[in-house]
Amino acid sequence: MPAPGDPRDLAARLEALTSPVRLVLFTQTFGCETCFEARRTADEIARLSDRIRVEEHNLVLDAERVAEYGAVRAPALAIVGEKDLGLRYYGAPAGYEIESVVSAIEIAGGAGPGLSDESVAALAALDRPLGIQVFVTPT
Repeated sequence: MPAPGDPRDLAARLEALTSPVRLVLFTQTFGCETCFEARRTADEIARLSDRIRVEEHNLVLDAERVAEYGAVRAPALAIVGEKDLGLRYYGAPAGYEIESVVSAIEIAGGAGPGLSDESVAALAALDRPLGIQVFVTPT
């Protein structure tokens, strides 16, 4: 069985994308120790599927894009399919954390959220926008 983050496993999962996905990356030149690593990881993921492309913007210099995607710090990754579902990842995904990004890519690329019917019904009943934050750590 491939280890989490194994390129063969990730490529097989990303083959199932039914629509294109943009990885909109926000970096900055100074004061961001993990921006280079975040770009490298985004590029590695994009190489696994011809449906994924990376678009990079500077958090300090590109105010219009920052406002459009609501980026608040760098590195930030907006995972955008045909629609912007609000999927964001802050930090440089590495190791086990890459799983969160790949799952978001699958959702943005048409795989659906992978939720139970009960969860989908509960979310459909919401009458106002709701922000959900999920924090990922290797431990």
